[in-house]
Amino acid sequence: MARRLPVYLLIDTSGSMKGEPIESVKVGIESMLSTLRNDPYALETVNISIITYDRNVKQILPLTPIDELQMPEIVTPESGPTNMGEALEMLLKTMEKEVNKGTQEKKGDWMPLLFLMTDGKPSDIMKFKEMVPKIKASKFATVVCCAAGPKAKTEELSQLTDKVYQIDTLDGTTLSKFFKWVSGIIGEGNKSMGATSELLLPPPPEEVNVVI
Repeated sequence: MARRLPVYLLIDTSGSMKGEPIESVKVGIESMLSTLRNDPYALETVNISIITYDRNVKQILPLTPIDELQMPEIVTPESGPTNMGEALEMLLKTMEKEVNKGTQEKKGDWMPLLFLMTDGKPSDIMKFKEMVPKIKASKFATVVCCAAGPKAKTEELSQLTDKVYQIDTLDGTTLSKFFKWVSGIIGEGNKSMGATSELLLPPPPEEVNVVI
């Protein structure tokens, strides 16, 4: 079996994402997939999973090769909390099942990439804090967090990774540019697999602000 590049998207689907924000996220993910499908390297190795989190946490797309991927339905409740800590817990459990580990006889999958997006902050803060060291101890090639919209908070995300980015609006154009940039990171990860343990990110579009 060929070595895969696992890519996990954790998408906030809490009540505040209802309407235009979540529709824009869907447009953005579709644009990312369309870019990756035009990359022959990505077609060979990239596998994508989507986990959504609000009051409930669901893996709506198990790790799937991009040429077989059908975009799942992403729904948002009317209201409710943002259980980001639970989402990180589910991420580690699904990775345990889905990502092939290397043995002496054969090499496992490449180190996964994690992209997390929220328009708020974790409601389950105790669980989130419990998960931070576990995520850091897991071998990710990169962890990129996006705080999207005027109410998104970056303090907690900065505990998770030093790659925290902020976008001011949740409109389709901005999110398409963000996800196009994500596809560039995935493409870069694909090219540099095995060459380096630390993935160098391409510069973000001007709508995406680096949080220092």
